[in-house]
Amino acid sequence: MARNAVRLGVRELAELADVAPATISRFESGKGGLQMRSADALRSALEGQGIQFLSTGDIAKAPGVALQGKPA
Repeated sequence: MARNAVRLGVRELAELADVAPATISRFESGKGGLQMRSADALRSALEGQGIQFLSTGDIAKAPGVALQGKPA
């Protein structure tokens, strides 16, 4: 979702984050998790492209979308 929002391909994001494209593909397809170093690198790369990650209760600094929690 974040990668698509800033119109980055898998290879472009992988280069920005210095991770293998396969790491991103496995994570996005749900076939693998991320090591902490990879997760941090991807987050930094996406934030550098303007993505803002929100925690519950945070307010966005610009228009965008967020996932709503599932009703209980």
